[in-house]
Amino acid sequence: MQAAPARTDTAPRDDALADRAFRWLVTGAGVLVLVALAAAALSMLWGGRDAFSTFGIGFLWSKEWDPVGRQFGALVPIYGTVVTAVIAMLIAVPVSFGIAMFLTEIAPKWLRGPVGAAIELLAGIPSIIYGMWGLFVLVPVLSEHVYPWVDAHMGQWPLVGALFAGPPLGLGMLTAGLVLAIMVVPFIASVMREVFLTVPGRLKESAYALGSTRWEVVWDVVLPYTRSAVIGGVFLGLGRALGETMAVTFVLGNAHELVASLLMPGNSIAATIANEFAEADSEMYRSALIALGFVLFLVTFVVLSLARLMLRRLARREGR
Repeated sequence: MQAAPARTDTAPRDDALADRAFRWLVTGAGVLVLVALAAAALSMLWGGRDAFSTFGIGFLWSKEWDPVGRQFGALVPIYGTVVTAVIAMLIAVPVSFGIAMFLTEIAPKWLRGPVGAAIELLAGIPSIIYGMWGLFVLVPVLSEHVYPWVDAHMGQWPLVGALFAGPPLGLGMLTAGLVLAIMVVPFIASVMREVFLTVPGRLKESAYALGSTRWEVVWDVVLPYTRSAVIGGVFLGLGRALGETMAVTFVLGNAHELVASLLMPGNSIAATIANEFAEADSEMYRSALIALGFVLFLVTFVVLSLARLMLRRLARREGR
């Protein structure tokens, strides 16, 4: 049996060089992300400089959108983007929580695999498929069977009745929110399921031994243990909902009108850019659309920054 070759004097030096090269390589990968992010933001800001210089900060709260008169404002797209994303999260978060709880606490083992695989497959469906399904299947059902009832009953409620009053067109912000909710459910549910599986079994068994019900175990043990990760998953879904384009474009109605009713057509930043960029026949028109892209970048950045701030505060409160 031959002995292993002895290490030469240059071996420590080679190891140090390799370690230094690896450190610079991974550092460059991290810096590349920041450079790409800054380049994308600056390129959109530069492309929208004409709109910002012409309309100023009032571009953000002006509801006028007149390509012929070259008067543009971002309020209607911003409003539609925020409202549809909020509707989506109000629906998707409870549904995702229920799916994750079912897969981790209630479902038999033989069922967890197929349902989990189905959730992951839903996450891989292209957004245009959701948009086509929403337009050809969901919109007719809502306009014929759901929205007439909503307008007749919920539209008469005090204070919030204006949100549900309107013609049953089928296309509108509520429909867009429903489609977005269906799209983001797989992402949030997958994150919740994975983090719920990290809860030590001894914690749950101890709670059950003390006489806790299943709901008490979930509410008092599972959620506090995974709170930060669950909030991160929710904001991940929110970021997806804010930037969605094709699915929203199909069912939103694409109308530059600021209305309170969720049943009426509206518009979003991504849908406006997708629909009108090819038709931009002037430099100001094109600059306004690029400026909308910069506004969407800012909205998403602010939302994700708030998520990071919330997670950091939770971590400090938990003593980590």
